[in-house]
Amino acid sequence: MQADPPPTHAGGTSLRRLYVYNSGFFTRRRIKRILELSSWRVALGRPNSDDWIGIWGAAPSARRGTSQARVRGAPVLRVEDAFLRSLHPGRIANEPPLGLTLDRTGVHFDASSPSDLETLLIEEPLDDTAELNTARDLMARMVRGKLSKYAAYDPDLPLPDPGYVLVMDQVADDASVHASVSGPDMARARFAEMLYFAQTEHPNSRILIRAHPETRAGTRPGHFTDDHARGRVSFIDGAHAPMDLLDGAIAVYTLSSQMGFEAILAGHRPRVFGTPFYAGWGLSDDEIHLPRRQRKLTRSQIFAGAMMRFPVWYDPYHDRLCNLSRVIDTVEATRRAWTEDRAGWVGRNMRLWKRPHMQKIFGAHHPMRFSETPSGTAPRVMRWGAGADEDTWTVEDGFIRSQGLGAELMPPLSLVLDDLGIYFDPSRPSRLERLIADSVHLHESSLNRARQVIARIVKNEVSKYAADQTAPDLPDSQGRQVILVPGQVEDDASIRLGCPDITTNAALLQQVRASNPDAVLVYKPHPDVVAGLRPGAVSGASDWADHIVTHRAIAPLYGQIDAVWTLTSLSGFEALLRGVPVTTLGQPFYAGWGLTTDLCAMPARRGQSVSLDALAHATLIDYPRYFDPVTGQACPVEVVLDRLANGQIKQPKRLRRLAKMQGMLTSYAWIWRR
Repeated sequence: MQADPPPTHAGGTSLRRLYVYNSGFFTRRRIKRILELSSWRVALGRPNSDDWIGIWGAAPSARRGTSQARVRGAPVLRVEDAFLRSLHPGRIANEPPLGLTLDRTGVHFDASSPSDLETLLIEEPLDDTAELNTARDLMARMVRGKLSKYAAYDPDLPLPDPGYVLVMDQVADDASVHASVSGPDMARARFAEMLYFAQTEHPNSRILIRAHPETRAGTRPGHFTDDHARGRVSFIDGAHAPMDLLDGAIAVYTLSSQMGFEAILAGHRPRVFGTPFYAGWGLSDDEIHLPRRQRKLTRSQIFAGAMMRFPVWYDPYHDRLCNLSRVIDTVEATRRAWTEDRAGWVGRNMRLWKRPHMQKIFGAHHPMRFSETPSGTAPRVMRWGAGADEDTWTVEDGFIRSQGLGAELMPPLSLVLDDLGIYFDPSRPSRLERLIADSVHLHESSLNRARQVIARIVKNEVSKYAADQTAPDLPDSQGRQVILVPGQVEDDASIRLGCPDITTNAALLQQVRASNPDAVLVYKPHPDVVAGLRPGAVSGASDWADHIVTHRAIAPLYGQIDAVWTLTSLSGFEALLRGVPVTTLGQPFYAGWGLTTDLCAMPARRGQSVSLDALAHATLIDYPRYFDPVTGQACPVEVVLDRLANGQIKQPKRLRRLAKMQGMLTSYAWIWRR
């Protein structure tokens, strides 16, 4: 994964003035901000010869800009959306882009004259081994993640049976179409010719015409009409993932659609009837010869040039430029939130203080409703805690939860949604269990990401409740083994459902002492128990434990111990991340995979061995959903780790007051925990 580059105007470099004649440069704040971070200051007025004129692609306003450039002798910067833009087209959902292309010599979709991208692909060596390895990893990740320029799709739509020929339609006023053919009549003729060749060259195959998203939305017409859908030709106009459609295709035909480029990434050799940026490099069958493009590129080389070097990518969480990897993280996180939340949720068993935060996290696309009454017309239903039925998703705190305790009313940074069960209930399968089992097939780039997340967690001493990180002062063990025994809340569902034998902290301590008579036992009661908010206090814990640590964070302890013995505590998973051996006496989600010593029977479903990196990817990246408290958006795990490291998480004032009252009225906890 590449390191984030600094903003190009870092160190006080003056911004170049960019005079524009399109109001979108001012009204679309994201575009203006990306330009500013890229050393361009958007301006109005009359440019001098040493100023630049900004033009949006081939928009109608571009003519005025080019005219002014000729009159003033000013150079032109052509601005366009990058090739991984957003969930939906900007015209449909008004979503800001995650990147821009800034071209000083031409425009990438018009091959009539050179562009910066074309020059880059012709002249740059593109032979750096590390860069090409990164390109291969990110390209594979885009294909696996079904990412495209507009990344939203409906996963519930049935896919056509494979074995078809895919023909790409485009909107009638597409600038890349106009750059390939002259006039709308020629464009219609060219698309008709493309469809004819598809049928002629594949006489026994189904032909599917894929409509553009804006054509499906009814905002812009395409080139094909219902008259073209005859015989074995039909439209595929649902909101399918482009990568899914490409996966089932035996051939791909396009004029200049970006899906032609995505087809190359997916392993196709598309038949190209126009002059897009990806034609002419030996990766497509081209109807039009492009004399300047004599070089043969590999897929990883064109990806490195077009996706990694050419665009300017933006990190919306930190308001800075970034690399493509962070953009992919962003799209995956926001696409998942949109996919799961787009139909709306009904929340059940939700405590009153949690509801505003649940609304923020799950109600961004459709407001949540909170009701205990079943409704046959309700959208998806989620329920807090175990016990959900087959039609209800279970929601619970994630594994990197907050800067402080949930019992102290700290809003969550992560939550898990499970459509099968829930991770702490081993009596039935859970989505996490399935993700862990499937993690043996993870790509190396995914494992590398997990390693980086683990390294950050260890370095910054992150735990579920990443609060006070002061290290407890343990005496010298004098060579004896030091075992950490984390206490738990005894009415916790993971104890009730995942501990067939030992179910109390006292019994746990007694068993650990009996099994390790010469060891130094360090007992850490659960913070909620110490606060008097939950049951689990042990009278006479010092009869078994050598040291009892209460008002200190658990993360700094991991570096001072030799092993962890636990029932089902998340501390066991956190210890594994730090290379500490773990013995379990219950059935936590991380046991039974060959990484722990397990003293009770495990579910037969967990019979395979997985690596620590694979376990971490399933548990920390794939399973939870993360919420950025600064921007109020869904985010990847790395952003939450950034916020924790930078101290950017604060408890809302009203909850601080409520939590303070709660501390004084612990015997009445049932009131605020309703």
